[in-house]
Amino acid sequence: MPDRGGGPSGPRIRVGRPSRRVRTLLMTLGVLAVLGMAFTMFAGFWTDWLWYRSVNYSSVFTTTLWTKIGLFFVFGVLMALAVGFNIWLAHRLRPPLSAMSMEQQNLDRYRMSIAPYKKWLLFGITALVGLIAGASASGQWRTWLMWVNGVPFGQKDPQFKLDVSFYAFDLPWYRFLLGFGFAAAILSVIAAALTHYLYGGLRVTSPGARATAAATGHLSVLIGIFVALKAVAYWLDRYGLAVKSSDFRATDNWTGLRYVDANAYLPAKTILFCIAVICALLFFATIWRRTWQLPVIGFGLMVLSAILIGGLYPAIVQKFQVQPNEQAKEAPYVEKNLEATRKAYGIDGTKVTDYSGTRETEDKTQLRDDVDSTASIRIMDPNIVSPTFQQLQQIRNYYAFPENLDVDRYAKDGKDQDTVIGLREINLAGIPKKNWINNHFRYTHGYGVVAAEGTSADAQGRPNFTESDLPSKGDLGTYEQRVYYGEKTTTYSIVGGPQKEIDYSDDNGEKTTSYRGDSGVNLSNPVNRAAYAVALGEPQILYSGAIGDGSRILYNRTPKERVEAVAPWLTIDGDAYPAVVDGRIQWIVDAYTTTNGYPYSSRTTLGDTTADSLTATNDNRAVVAQQNQVNYIRNSVKATVDAYTGKVKLFQWDTEDPVLKTWMKAFPDTVEPKSDISKSLMDHLRYPQDLFKVQRELLTRYHVKDATTFLSGSEVWQVPDDPTNRSGSAVPPYYLSMKMPDQQAQSFSLTTTFTPTGRDNLSAFMAVDAEAGTGEYGKIRILKLPTNTTVNGPKQVQSQFNSQEEIAESIRLLRGGDSEVEYGNLLTVPLDGGLLYVEPVYVRGGGLKYPLLRKVLVTYGGQTAFENTLDEALNKVFGADGPATEPPDEGDTTPPPPTSDNPTVQQALEDAQKAFDAGQEALKKNDWEAYGKAQKDLEDALRRAEDAQSEASRTGGAGGGESKPGDKPSGSPSGSPSPKPSS
Repeated sequence: MPDRGGGPSGPRIRVGRPSRRVRTLLMTLGVLAVLGMAFTMFAGFWTDWLWYRSVNYSSVFTTTLWTKIGLFFVFGVLMALAVGFNIWLAHRLRPPLSAMSMEQQNLDRYRMSIAPYKKWLLFGITALVGLIAGASASGQWRTWLMWVNGVPFGQKDPQFKLDVSFYAFDLPWYRFLLGFGFAAAILSVIAAALTHYLYGGLRVTSPGARATAAATGHLSVLIGIFVALKAVAYWLDRYGLAVKSSDFRATDNWTGLRYVDANAYLPAKTILFCIAVICALLFFATIWRRTWQLPVIGFGLMVLSAILIGGLYPAIVQKFQVQPNEQAKEAPYVEKNLEATRKAYGIDGTKVTDYSGTRETEDKTQLRDDVDSTASIRIMDPNIVSPTFQQLQQIRNYYAFPENLDVDRYAKDGKDQDTVIGLREINLAGIPKKNWINNHFRYTHGYGVVAAEGTSADAQGRPNFTESDLPSKGDLGTYEQRVYYGEKTTTYSIVGGPQKEIDYSDDNGEKTTSYRGDSGVNLSNPVNRAAYAVALGEPQILYSGAIGDGSRILYNRTPKERVEAVAPWLTIDGDAYPAVVDGRIQWIVDAYTTTNGYPYSSRTTLGDTTADSLTATNDNRAVVAQQNQVNYIRNSVKATVDAYTGKVKLFQWDTEDPVLKTWMKAFPDTVEPKSDISKSLMDHLRYPQDLFKVQRELLTRYHVKDATTFLSGSEVWQVPDDPTNRSGSAVPPYYLSMKMPDQQAQSFSLTTTFTPTGRDNLSAFMAVDAEAGTGEYGKIRILKLPTNTTVNGPKQVQSQFNSQEEIAESIRLLRGGDSEVEYGNLLTVPLDGGLLYVEPVYVRGGGLKYPLLRKVLVTYGGQTAFENTLDEALNKVFGADGPATEPPDEGDTTPPPPTSDNPTVQQALEDAQKAFDAGQEALKKNDWEAYGKAQKDLEDALRRAEDAQSEASRTGGAGGGESKPGDKPSGSPSGSPSPKPSS
């Protein structure tokens, strides 16, 4: 055959259709790919449903799911109909004949090419815009639920006299509808204009009219709808002024109307609303007039008015009316902001009292006695001693404690005692041999509580443990010690099946157990196994023989993520803490309801406001915020998570909070009434840290109540930086049992200090009653120091500590060799008109990997002491006699035995310490022979110490005192564990 291609003749390669086998294979692969994608999507949905059902919060899942689906379909369909209808209408209104021009001849090719696919193209465009709009709308499920379930606040804004619920619940939904309407109008205008252009209704270069009458009328109506929506936006903007944020000379994030808003912007918005309505009517009139002249003039007038009335006029008012006399003009609006902000953040009941800052009593002995009744001074810093807990109470490498421990109260001898507490959680990094079975089947849980007195240390500077060893025993009684849910438990475990779990080890070897709780999701169902294999990306779940009857998968195991999952409408406090309640370990989680729609209340950014020196080094302490910018917050919910079963309970704490009532309507039966909180649980509830940090940040400005002082900025405070570290972040608040000057007895409190802006001296001291269940819970007290005298602030006190020659030399000696000095929490206690500062000092000496309390810094009234114990330091500061011990050589980091200066006793105790340290080193090296020898030496040294003590007592020698034969010398390592090697 001749070559019709014009190229050289030669052999031709014919490319035919693929063979039937290849087509079948390709079709099979395509079907499998589709099925795989579908099952992946199904796996995510199915595992979420199973998890919510396992924690008995399936209603949260279904309510959220159906709300999202409903919003997706309703607004997706509305957007698709709006765009699709206008494309169809533009096509329907096309002219029967197009003008013969080059422009139209070029468009003919496009019209002919899409003619066979017009319906499919229309369907594709409408489906795409519908999917995008539906996905965007489904993200507004919280806004919808708050609008449809909103309850009134019972408070009206001072400008428009509307209930606060209008701004918190209604206005956000109206703004979403308005935004959706704008999007639909703009997309419809674009789609209609393109269709009209494609089919000749609009012409750019063709001779004659630029648009047909039909196209003119169609587009005019759409633009008229857009302008009408703009009129609605102007009207809503009037109310939006009450919740509008702006920078103001007195404060950032100022919210509410100012003089220029009420007297310029508000009338301007009303005028612009009227102009926009007229302009919209002119566009609609184009249907009959068939001309753009009037609507274009009207639209130009609206734009010009927006510039002149909405922009230039308020600027003139601000420049020539407000600035020359700002205080007088702004004062009424500042007063509204002050009242609203204080009420929205719960600081309206703050009691501010003048405080001299200098002591009033000259009797030092009396002051020394007053210290013990004023505060239970905590010298165990929970943010420092975690490594000490780890070293002394870890027992096994596969256990670990959180980086920051917690402070709680436990009764001892009928009296509440501040206690540092932590859980021995599972630590996968310490597993001897890592593999899938060990990581997820055998090492599944931690074991036991470890607690220590917060106000004391033993002779070696270690915590005085009130609950210790493995299994834990001590003052807390009997309780379920297994910890399957904790702050460090971040991976999944499969429990309860044929594979046994490691429980703990004792003298008789390794103990195993099987989970008996009802937590988690059952994996006996092959569909469940397949779903989790896909969702977790772990195919072994599908076929592993370690999974069988009774196997359950546990995940979402940290307390904060469990509470966040079952209550996605709550903001979660950054610090969950454990407590032993009714024989079980319960994690207690504080949760907040928030809004950013409280009129006149200034906004704050939760992430910034709650940041301090602890969150700077530990991301786990950060708040989990659903809404970062807020201007209303309540600690409305107290939640608990059982450390064994993972069961989550939500308790209504603030019974008056309208935001919580709204969410309880949206998610009925998820929050239990406050009356269901047991007395034993109430004993461990406390005022939350993140709420306190938000309130203290607001109180740096809003402690004043008159507009003049607020505007002058003369009494603006700041939260000082933490002087005990170099993070440059704010000092964290501290829990402390103490009494303020107007209190009769100590109460568990949360405290902080303030300094003037840009200065380091003290401005005020703030404390809130943190003891839940009491009449004064949540009462904020501020002691305001005089501005005409200077009282040292935390940074100055720390600098004073470091600059005194004697103390500096002692610190230098403590740092001798490779030792490190760590400063604990700098506690501030009001005492007799003055301020007592106490700071524990820890040393990591020699080969020790953990800090020990070596010294205590105390200052009061210009007197400073740096002694071995708190009592010694207080005695020195107040010049009182006390049972102080002789100070050791500052270069020696081993503290002296406080009970005896008998050389024989001292030598025996030193031998005991050496034996104990040798045993710890042997234990770390798994050298059981050396460990056994060290234990024997330890027992021998302790026996010699007891004999020497008894002899001294019998003969009346030094150090005999009250000692009895058989008493353990206080210099012995009694606060330390004596772990035995496992077989």
